Amino acid sequence: MQTLKTAKPGDTVRVTKITGAGAVKHRIMEMGITNGIEVYVRKVAPLGDPVEITVRGYELSLRKADAELIEIA
Repeated sequence: MQTLKTAKPGDTVRVTKITGAGAVKHRIMEMGITNGIEVYVRKVAPLGDPVEITVRGYELSLRKADAELIEIA
């Protein structure tokens, strides 16, 4: 199982599943990250937090803990 946290800068990945529950999962989905969407990883900070991605045509920064909840292929 790979997560968005393990993706490298320059990778384009497809979201396969969003784990977690409740408000956290709902917040991630409200940002436009849903199953089947392609995500481009722009940058990863030196300590891994935050992860900068491009999703649905806009740029987004995710905390490491949130990126770990997003499974990718």
